[in-house]
Parts: sequence; C-alpha cells; structure tokens
Amino acid sequence: MSTQPDFAEALSQAIDPALLAGEGDPGAVKDFPLMPLGETVDMGTAPDGTPLIDPRIFFSEEFRRNPWPYYRIMRDHYPVYFNKLNNTYYVTRYEDMTECYYDDVGFNTIPKGSSNGVLGNVTHELSGVEHRRRRNLFGQHLVGKSLENRVPAIERLATEMIDDFDNLDDSIKQDKDGVRTLELGRAFAYEFPVRVVCDVLGFPREAQGNFFYWYDSMMGGLGASETHKQGMEARQHLQDFVADIVEDRRKNPTYLYDNDGNIMGKDIISKLCESKVDGDYLSSEEITALIALVVAGGGETTRGTILNMWYSLMQHPDQFDAVIADDNLWDQAFHETLRHSNPIGGQPRHNTYDVEIHGIVVPAGSLMEMVNFSGSHDERIFKDPETFDIFRDDLYSGKLLRSGYNKDGKCSHMAFGVGPHMCPGAWISHQEAVVGSKILAKRLKNARINIDKMPKDIDGVSLAPIGINKLRDLWIDYDLD
Repeated sequence: MSTQPDFAEALSQAIDPALLAGEGDPGAVKDFPLMPLGETVDMGTAPDGTPLIDPRIFFSEEFRRNPWPYYRIMRDHYPVYFNKLNNTYYVTRYEDMTECYYDDVGFNTIPKGSSNGVLGNVTHELSGVEHRRRRNLFGQHLVGKSLENRVPAIERLATEMIDDFDNLDDSIKQDKDGVRTLELGRAFAYEFPVRVVCDVLGFPREAQGNFFYWYDSMMGGLGASETHKQGMEARQHLQDFVADIVEDRRKNPTYLYDNDGNIMGKDIISKLCESKVDGDYLSSEEITALIALVVAGGGETTRGTILNMWYSLMQHPDQFDAVIADDNLWDQAFHETLRHSNPIGGQPRHNTYDVEIHGIVVPAGSLMEMVNFSGSHDERIFKDPETFDIFRDDLYSGKLLRSGYNKDGKCSHMAFGVGPHMCPGAWISHQEAVVGSKILAKRLKNARINIDKMPKDIDGVSLAPIGINKLRDLWIDYDLD
C-alpha cells in the first residue's frame, strides 16, 4: 500500500529537471503541443512501459480540447491519481466513482467553503440528516407533478424569446437572402434557463433584469478571486431582495399558471415560505441559499448543455434529422450529450477516514475529485465512448434517478453524479434543455452550423472539438422562408 503511485521516481524524469531543482515556478503553465484528437503528448514511460503523466498537462489547452486519451491513461494506469500541484486525488473509473458517491459516510460532503462564500450555506456542503432534511425542502419541487407544472412556463418563455429573434442586435443576428445567421448562445441559451428559473421560483417579472445580474455575478464569483467580491455583493443584493419577497409571500402566496390561465400550484418561493425545519420557518437567508443552489444547478448546466447538444447533433446530420423527425428523441440526445461532452467536470469530496482504492491509500480529510468527465467515457461501461451516438444501446436515457441506473447493459451517465448529492438542478436542466430544444427545432428551419464563424481545430479546417470546455458561442444558419 502507498499514498503515492509506484512510479514516483520515473515520473520525476517526466518533469523539467529545473523545476525539480527548485528553479522557476513548479505550478507554472507549461506549453504542450496540440496533438491530433485521440493522440497524447509523450511524457515519458516508467521502466515497465507504463506511460507517465506530467500533472501540468491538466492545466493546458491541449488537455482542455483533447482530454479523452489522457483520461484513458489515468483509468488504465492511475485510477486514483494524486496531483501534487493541487493536492487532489482524482478518481476516474465509473464503478469507483459510483461506490464513492453512494458512500454517504466515507465521502459524505462536498468540501466546506467550495461555494458557500457566494451561494450561502448551500445543502451540497451539508451531510447526513441535516443534508437530507434541507434537500427535501426544495427537492419535492423538482420532481413529479411539480416538474410537470413548469412545462407551460418553459414553453411560454421559449416561444417569447424565439418570437423576439427579429429584434436582436446585429452583433447576434444577420439576415441575408432568406437566411438568418444567429449566435444561439446570446440569442437563447444563455438567458433562457435563467428566465425559467426566475419564473418558476416566483420572482416578479419586473425583477428579471436584476436577476440576470445576480446570477452572472454569483456564477462568476465561484471560481476566481478577482470576481469573488462582486459575487458576494450580488448575493447580498439577492438576499435583501428575497427578504422583502418572503415577508410578503408568507401572507400572500403567488402561483404558477397553465397556458389557459388556470392555477396549477404555488411557486417555489411561496412553498418555501411555508416550510419548516425543527418546527421553525425557514429564514430569508436559508431560502436565498436554496434559491441560489437551484439557480446554479438548473441555469448554468442548461446553458452549456443546449449549446453542446445542438453543436454535436448538427455535426451528425443523420442523428439531427432523426431528432427533427421525432422529437421524442430529444431525451436521448440530452443524455448522450451529457455523457459525451457535458459541461459539468466533476464533484469534489472529502473522505471521512483513510480509504484504499486500487492500492492507493488516501489519507482522511484529503481533497478528492470524482471526475465525471472520465467516468462517462469509461470504456468498461460505454462502447466506443468518444463517439457521439444518440442511438447507443448501453446508455440509459430515461427519467433521471438519484440511485443511478445499471440494468440490462444500460448505465446512466455521470454528468450529475449519483447518490445523496446528485446535482439538485439535474431535473430542471433536463426539462429546460429538452422542452426548449423541441420548440427551437420547430421554428429554426433547416438549421445548420455556420462553419465560417466557428473556431477550427489545429488543422485549420475541422470544427474545434468541445473537449472539457464549455461551448461559448454557436453560430448557426436557418431558413426564414
């Protein structure tokens, strides 16, 4: 047993000697050559022929655009890889990740402070009974009948946005000879999920402009110190606003309506105002934290998924044509997108006690990363995992389950994780992406990628791969007549 891989001495030979001698910055970004997709940079081999990994590869453009062959090396040779540069253990095989996700004692929480500075005391940083009680407060509004009640709002908001395409700024839209060129991110995907979440939560329509600011600032404040202050300020503004709403909703709840104006039930904020923990009503701060988590999970994920899904489908015209002909296939397209090129990289955990996985002892309290990207590309589970195929017979494409799915040769993807801490925005993300795409597909005639406006890969001709990046812009053409 060891807390380090057996190849430490040989691995040292793969890193610049000057850095090992203490010269320069060992955390500095190294330039790695951009390889053809599926091929790896030669980082040396151990005496037994095992390929070595220079941990700086993980911070390179090469890895972001071409991650899958490196993840394969990790799964085959380093299923638990210790990265000295960020003091993190990466778990990369599907079955190992599943076991960790299910173990609510050994891996019971996402590290404290990873997001609560901006989002508040969010439930995914809680554990045990406290986590279950608070998650169930809003979890009941994200499944079943409550989920179905949101469909009219999603359909209405998607239709309103598409109807407004004619009025978009020229930097997003150009019309020429009966063809419209449109950047789908700024025209639809970025704002659509935020509008949906804002609506079903029960925010006043006139507050939507502020909501976009709060959302973007809080999301931007999660991962970079230079934007953290703005994220904290935005969250305080949101909490102040929610406090006024909560005070009113406790006495005057508001409702969701179907397309005919009939009441379907109370909106989420009104329901949360009625909720109690240990006999006490939730405070406005607690409600704000729950709102922030739903927004983070349902909004950010949907943005990336819609763009990745359309980009991938339009590069596979036979699959895109099939989805257009049968919109029931959008569910399969959604799940395959999240398996193949999902916008959610992984989920961090702290282990409660020393654990041993594949001979590597991970000391208690270590930072561990369940690498969802890698798990969804594990060839032990999914055949030919680098191929995008909505018709694959080994991927479960049904209702999202916190328990995951592994039956009759089909498994669920790892995009949202599984177990007690499965992403709480998973269900609303699925609903938004599928319902929104169905309406888009009916309105965008003969949609296709505008090749000239999209980035190219290293050959200067092929479209740039998604890799583990989030697609930021998607320029498409569609016929107006």
